[in-house]
Amino acid sequence: MSMKKKEENVREEDRINELKSIKAKAILGGGKEKIEKHHARGKMTARERLNFLLDAGSFVEIGMLIDHLSGNPGDGIIAGYGTVTGRQVFIYSQDATVQGGSIGYHHGQKMYKIIEKALQMEVPLIGLNDSPGARMERADNIEVLRKLGVHPSSQLTEKGRAAVFYPNTRASGAIPQISAIMGSCSGISVYSPALTDFIFMVDKTSHMFITGPRIVESVMGESTTMEELGGAKVHATVSGVCDFRCKDEKECLDGIKKLLSFLPDNYHEDPPICDTGDDPDRLDYEIGTIIPTNPRKMYDMHDIIERLVDNKDFFEVKQEFAPEMIVGFARLNNGTVGIIANQPKVRAGALTVDSSDKQARFIRFCDCFNIPLLILVDTPAYMPGIKQEHSGIIRHGAKVLFALSEAAVPRVAVILRKSYGGGSLGMGVVPGLGTDYIFSWPTAERGVMGAEQAVALYYKGQAMRAGDQESFFKKKVSEYRETMVNPIFEASSNLEIELIEPQETRRCIIRAFQSLRGKTAFRQPKHHSNIPL
Repeated sequence: MSMKKKEENVREEDRINELKSIKAKAILGGGKEKIEKHHARGKMTARERLNFLLDAGSFVEIGMLIDHLSGNPGDGIIAGYGTVTGRQVFIYSQDATVQGGSIGYHHGQKMYKIIEKALQMEVPLIGLNDSPGARMERADNIEVLRKLGVHPSSQLTEKGRAAVFYPNTRASGAIPQISAIMGSCSGISVYSPALTDFIFMVDKTSHMFITGPRIVESVMGESTTMEELGGAKVHATVSGVCDFRCKDEKECLDGIKKLLSFLPDNYHEDPPICDTGDDPDRLDYEIGTIIPTNPRKMYDMHDIIERLVDNKDFFEVKQEFAPEMIVGFARLNNGTVGIIANQPKVRAGALTVDSSDKQARFIRFCDCFNIPLLILVDTPAYMPGIKQEHSGIIRHGAKVLFALSEAAVPRVAVILRKSYGGGSLGMGVVPGLGTDYIFSWPTAERGVMGAEQAVALYYKGQAMRAGDQESFFKKKVSEYRETMVNPIFEASSNLEIELIEPQETRRCIIRAFQSLRGKTAFRQPKHHSNIPL
């Protein structure tokens, strides 16, 4: 071998070894000491999160060596693509061991690129967020940028951190976007997740806020803690920002896997089919005994849902927010359905400002991704009162009517016990709102109001003149129930409602959805709709 060839081989080997060394350092992020501090707070590192979530060996990293010369490998974010149970996703995981996970110039560019790639390839996007937001560049960092030929102000015009909301918005309704808040996040690191479809948070370690406690205290004079201001519990129960509150990071990442199992890759596709082994013709002779005939008595709607869906497997969304309304995903006859149900255990299942937002948002997501809707109805109508009116129940309730009217996916509803007044509108069981099939149990009541309220309104004068007012009132209530709010009486003149026996509910729902496969709907040509926000 010639001397020149030997020198070339040595040079090549040196470069390969150098590359290996640089990659090894990049894998350590901010270094072993920072990783140990991260673990001490009960948190996984950015790479550990990726390794736990993605299929073994499937992750392909993009931009691993960015900023390695400045000692900030990856610029505080690990980004690339991989698979979750065999399905491709694009993903980023912010690394809090590098610059605290703050979003610098290249960090923002990588975020933008990953979202854009997910949209181009029409596969789900997952963001694991652990960042305080945009980085305030120090003088030495600005000098590095200048040496690279990048003027600091150009960060506002490039495809980077200041514009990352643009690809998030373009991807909305085209691909599922899932965010997990894995640390204390603010600024960009909360607004970008807020534009995605679902947000997971981890109890005690996740926080979301626009401005942190110190700024709140200095500007507003309000003393607060990170947990009180923007902890997982606050956003799961009060603000509704959080869709899933998890006890630890592993439960959070497992939750993302489960959520993905219900969703298609994009808006062109149908949700995945999963063989559950549950008999679609299964009858349930006990389901009718769960619901008290007295419309004032409560029960847990979850007991009904679990008996209807395949293998009792129901994945609830926003479980702790506006619990008077239940929404979530399940499978019927092996296929995904979105379930919307009143919860009589909470506020008697009345419709409220918060439940309207929760319901409308869920309807629109399902409609984006071809997920059929099952609606289970037991409501006394909208919650009355000054607080609800002043909070804008008219505007918020209109969101539900808009979402129902615009949705084109197959939709089946079952009236289980009662549906009074505006509740029938809000749950889509009024003919003309686009619900394909409306079923009713024979014991259910439908009307402008309940029998007692109607009799008290219509027969107040006669009752006062009657000798025995109590007997008169009971007799009229019984008559009203047997005629005006009796579904068997109504079925004689209303073609839109089908009466079914409780035990055959699951079978009827499944057959109804089977008949709706391939459903098409006419949409008025226009730029876009204007939902009442």
